[in-house]
Amino acid sequence: MSAPERQRAGGLAPTIVAVAAIAGVLVWLGVRHESDVTHGYAAGPLALAAAVFASWRIARQVRLSRPVRTFWRRLEHASFCLLVASCVTLARANNDTGLSWQTAAPMLCGVLLLMLGFLGLPGPKRTGASWVRALLDGATVATASALIFWYVVLDLAPAGTSLVSRVSAAIVGVGGVLLLVVIGKAASRPETLVDPVALRVLTVVPVVAVVGNILLIAGEDWSRLALSVLALPLIGTAVCVAALVQRRALAAPPRELLTHRSLFNLLPFLAVTATAALVVTVSAQDMNSRQRTVIIGAVLITGFVVARQLLSLRENTIALRGIRQQQAELERLALSDTLTGLPNRTRFSVVLGERLGDHQAATALLIDVDDFKMINDTLGPAAGDQLLYQVAQRLRGLCQTGELPARLGGDEFAVLLPLDDPAAAEAAAGRLLAALADPFHLGDQHLLLHASAGIAIADTGETADEVLRNADIAMYAAKEAGKASWIRFEPQMRQDMVSHARVASELRNAIIRGELRLLYQPVFDLVTGRLHGAEALVRWQHPQRGFVSPAEFIPVAERSGLIVPLGAWVLREACEQLARWRAEHGAGAIEAINVNVAVRQLREAGLVDEVAAVLSETGLTPINLILEVTESSVVDGWQVRETLEQLHDMGVRLALDDFGTGQSSLSLLRAFPVDVLKLDKSFVDGIADGEDRGRLAVAGAVAQLAEHLQLKAVAEGIESQAQMDRLRALGYRYGQGFFMAKPLPADECGALMAADPVRAA
Repeated sequence: MSAPERQRAGGLAPTIVAVAAIAGVLVWLGVRHESDVTHGYAAGPLALAAAVFASWRIARQVRLSRPVRTFWRRLEHASFCLLVASCVTLARANNDTGLSWQTAAPMLCGVLLLMLGFLGLPGPKRTGASWVRALLDGATVATASALIFWYVVLDLAPAGTSLVSRVSAAIVGVGGVLLLVVIGKAASRPETLVDPVALRVLTVVPVVAVVGNILLIAGEDWSRLALSVLALPLIGTAVCVAALVQRRALAAPPRELLTHRSLFNLLPFLAVTATAALVVTVSAQDMNSRQRTVIIGAVLITGFVVARQLLSLRENTIALRGIRQQQAELERLALSDTLTGLPNRTRFSVVLGERLGDHQAATALLIDVDDFKMINDTLGPAAGDQLLYQVAQRLRGLCQTGELPARLGGDEFAVLLPLDDPAAAEAAAGRLLAALADPFHLGDQHLLLHASAGIAIADTGETADEVLRNADIAMYAAKEAGKASWIRFEPQMRQDMVSHARVASELRNAIIRGELRLLYQPVFDLVTGRLHGAEALVRWQHPQRGFVSPAEFIPVAERSGLIVPLGAWVLREACEQLARWRAEHGAGAIEAINVNVAVRQLREAGLVDEVAAVLSETGLTPINLILEVTESSVVDGWQVRETLEQLHDMGVRLALDDFGTGQSSLSLLRAFPVDVLKLDKSFVDGIADGEDRGRLAVAGAVAQLAEHLQLKAVAEGIESQAQMDRLRALGYRYGQGFFMAKPLPADECGALMAADPVRAA
């Protein structure tokens, strides 16, 4: 049997037992023997035992919140008290038809436990005034009920009814009325976490208790017997049905909370009216006309005051309804994204936190649109907003029952999945990303979009912020892995993130303390063998860790934003070194220095002014500087394009680094001001003796393309004589690599310049 089937069976079995007990009583009533009524009372213990079991099962559900489990635990204890009362009734069935103190005491305990259970349910925070109002309402209803019960009901009791039975019946009856008020107020509160249908089913308990006590005291023998033996079984059945409803609500989607006017607010006024009617009835029997006139006048005044209060209550209700509507609208605006209409980060975190607090399965799927900034910069903010709206609507349409889509901000979306199965979470991520890959329509344009996603399955004890942080870490890992993919969070990723943060902190200090230095990768003329230029490469010598690889700290610098001050330091240091070489070697020095520039630097508004200032302060001209950019940097958006054009107009030369690895290499040559093409090392590997015809063809095509466009072609990563010979044969004039020279310190690179006889001359 599956878990859902066991859950349904666990809630249905007690209900079947309770219903069967009532059916048995009805059969017995039809064929009963006047001499023995014990069998008729036997249904009570059976039904209430089933109620105890059903409440116990619900109280053990860890998926329910703690207040709800506490409520059902108290209901279990109350059912047990009523079970004791039922057993006492069964034992005294043939001896006493009245309500003894032995029966009334456990009944009253059960009623009090039920009240505690309902009063313990979460609700709006009460002030001192609200507590006083609640106590006054309860006192009004209790006093009116006691008066009516004592004067009307007990007056109808047979003459032989004992005082103990009368008092016990009055106490239980008044307690039942108060319990009805408490249940009604709890069921009408939107904050109640117990299923509202289950609460309404439980109103059967006080109704049956009150009616049963009335008929037990004042009814005829037949009606007294029938309803007395049916009262406790009906109560047990109501508890079982409520438990079954609560169990089924666990698997159902959450209901939307609605606020409405509660009729139970009128009960204090009804109590006053009923008491006034009782006063008139009593005065009509025992008073003269003058006294009755005074009583009637007092009652009329009371009625007028009640009517006035009812009008005020109606006005207050209308005003409160308007306030609640305004509050609901403000909450909706505060918890919704204004652009897309999806829930925002706050709402997503609240719902995720509620699921975690209730120990329910939860998975956060964080989705980030790849290269959205480029789209937004190219097409404009209005088109970007329209695209985000379409992405949101597509996500909303793709989400299944129980899933919650949200926009967290910018081009970042999230989906809350009500599951904790890794395979199901990954399948959902694949389904959503595949759907987002379908074209989007913006006017006459059709855009292909891709997104990266991070999956974080909530673990025991985690908060909503921690789950979102884990999903964010996984999403960035997916972007670093190549974008347009998803990655599920693993604990090791958090350790990597901590390591990145540590490296970023140490790198920031390294820039300040001067732990960085530059090496220079010589660029040679492949025809003459002479030194032609040099590329500045940053290195980090940590005081404790020693040499730190650029592959470790450059990605951290780019993610943290430290690439901006790091790049500024490299630019100034490289230009100052070139100025020193030119001062020392004169015409023998290289003409220009190559400096790598990251996309984050190109987005900075002051980069052009910074380059101009460095050149001016070091005594260089723009022709002495070559800035190397990657293809992905060039297509980043209009701001980057504008910066590159300003640098080129200034006279700074631009080199397209790692050429051939991007998706738009050929179109870039027409759209952007490029002076140098640097063939990526991946096309140099394996071209010796033509052993890799594909790479050989690409390398040859790039050389021809550069020649036709009057660009300088440079081959990177040359590691053998055969590669250098092959590249020279393909038309490459310049190259760099470990075969010719590794990255060198400034003095060794200067020695190469001094050793060049042509330059030295």
